[in-house]
Amino acid sequence: MVPALDVRDLRVHFLLDEGTVRAVDGVSFSVEPGKTLGIVGESGSGKSVIGQSILRIVPSPGKIVRGEILLRMENGQGEPTQLDMAQIESHGRLARSIRGKEIAMIFQEPMNSFSPVHTVGSQIVEALRLHADVSPQEARNRTVEMLKKVGIPQPEHRIGAYPHELSGGMRQRAMIAMALVCNPRILIADEPTTALDVTIQAQIIDLLKKLQEEFGMAILFISHNLGVISEISHEVLVVYFGRVMEHAPVDVLFREALHPYTKALLRSVPGIDTPVRSHLATIEGTLPDPYANIPGCPFFGRCMECEGRTVCRDDPYSLTKVGPRHFVACPRICVADFA
Repeated sequence: MVPALDVRDLRVHFLLDEGTVRAVDGVSFSVEPGKTLGIVGESGSGKSVIGQSILRIVPSPGKIVRGEILLRMENGQGEPTQLDMAQIESHGRLARSIRGKEIAMIFQEPMNSFSPVHTVGSQIVEALRLHADVSPQEARNRTVEMLKKVGIPQPEHRIGAYPHELSGGMRQRAMIAMALVCNPRILIADEPTTALDVTIQAQIIDLLKKLQEEFGMAILFISHNLGVISEISHEVLVVYFGRVMEHAPVDVLFREALHPYTKALLRSVPGIDTPVRSHLATIEGTLPDPYANIPGCPFFGRCMECEGRTVCRDDPYSLTKVGPRHFVACPRICVADFA
């Protein structure tokens, strides 16, 4: 099957007076239609920049300096083909025609994404009419239908509501409705549940899974919350300092994590049997200097398993295949151990 999205050796740099920040440094992955890839890591690891790169909305002075972002499309005969998003003009007509129609995005705080002076319904209608040749009445009917699909009660009434008149959970549902009204092939969800309480989080996750089953879209789910990632993802990409530390099917990652950073993230999550008032595990230290160009593993300065080995610091970064669709970037791991 041709992947809905195939990213190869993506590198995004921010060229600043103080130096170059390698926000995304050689990231590769693919995601198939109907599947969800979770992208997880600490703040500042480059997760959101990956999503922005795919949509070509990286803020200045960020720039894609290398790599391919291959989007599955169809030619005039309905045959599958691929478009390299990294090669098109970010402000051009082609990019604008793809955003919202082929690739859509939902953000952490919909209150900052919706215009506060326009109704939610009018903004969804505008997004639909931008990409589809439909009458105002048909666009309104499809908007009401989509609001109903995402679980907003009384959609005929709510279509005239302003963003501030909806609760946080309802606003996020409305944002999902706007993202999916054009039936995109790919949905990028950037921390869509972080600002919500755990009950609403679970409802949004269930909603996304239901809509994915109905529409068959591929989802990139970006989060720092491993619990949420485990609920929605088929595969997980663990990112640190702009690089992939581990890539594995979700059940394998949570059962047999191999990279010290992945294991440290998992240890930091409190379990249901964690005693009250007990100290939570933390990852000591901080991210490296953002301007540093580290040849080896960027986690070596915080790694409890490195033990001062120069191989961790100096050996060129690379991913090792250790199992079916399981890759680890740790110099301590020898491919012969998994042959």
